[in-house]
Amino acid sequence: MSCLSKILLFLFVALMTAVAPVFAQAWPAKPLRLVIPFPGAGGAADVTGRIAGQKLSEALGQPVVIENRPGGGGNIGIETVAKSAPDGYTLLVCAPSLTISPSLYSKLGYDPLKDFAPVTLLAEVPNVITIRHSLPANNLKEFIDYGRANPGKLNFGTSGLGTATHLASVLFLGQTGVKGVNVVYKGSSQALVAMIGNEVDLVVIGPPAALPHIQAGRVKALAVMRATRLASMPQVPTTREAGVANTEVITWYGLLAPAGTPRAIVNRLNDIWAKAAATPELREKMQSSGSEIITTTPEQFSTMIRAEVPQWRKVITEANLKLE
Repeated sequence: MSCLSKILLFLFVALMTAVAPVFAQAWPAKPLRLVIPFPGAGGAADVTGRIAGQKLSEALGQPVVIENRPGGGGNIGIETVAKSAPDGYTLLVCAPSLTISPSLYSKLGYDPLKDFAPVTLLAEVPNVITIRHSLPANNLKEFIDYGRANPGKLNFGTSGLGTATHLASVLFLGQTGVKGVNVVYKGSSQALVAMIGNEVDLVVIGPPAALPHIQAGRVKALAVMRATRLASMPQVPTTREAGVANTEVITWYGLLAPAGTPRAIVNRLNDIWAKAAATPELREKMQSSGSEIITTTPEQFSTMIRAEVPQWRKVITEANLKLE
């Protein structure tokens, strides 16, 4: 290589090094799309996603457009993001369906371990066991007694076979010996509405969607499926307190980007949520809806995803569940 060529190469590298930060700083130059693979109407994923979207919009100075893409147990929306350009303009708010589906479906349009760049966990939402208001039971023991006395006559609503709400329902009913028929809806919120309309008897759901209906007396909350009571509904006992052990099920929500998204963008998104989560106002807002706000590093979130895939595979294999 001639001396002149070396000089030109040096100048080119120097120019690219100087220009690269300018490109990075230019992001975002247009609105972002935040895909939530579940229905809207107040579901826990929707509530969490909209709060996260608002905080990202405030910090980035660009609109964050919420796009609810329900269907296939969350897989339609998840696959949409997996196949999107890794440019920081398409993001995903996801739940445990990301780690459940690989063991449940024989054909899946994404790989949770290869197709995403985890950004941060956003919140954890414990599940609440709710029943229709007209059911002759006012606590968990009375419901279990009623269910055992009426085997196979109870219906429970879920957001799909193999979803977190379905597996939590199966776990609870299995621990209590109550038999029930699963009725599938497009989302947990729709299942809750169906229960208010007396279509089903029981729905396991997150507090953000259930709390207004519980407070209005439209449904009864029997127990919280976690180790401690919720600040938003302190009168509702835990399943363990109510006499049913080993039924703690927490649903998480996290922010992900397509694999290959520049690490600088991932870090910036992570930093925005970490700063927002540290404010008492947002923590109180999340707690009032029944959610617990959390933050992680991208690496911690990735480790959790990798650990959950084999855990759910064991549960699904033992339950002999499989979908096409």
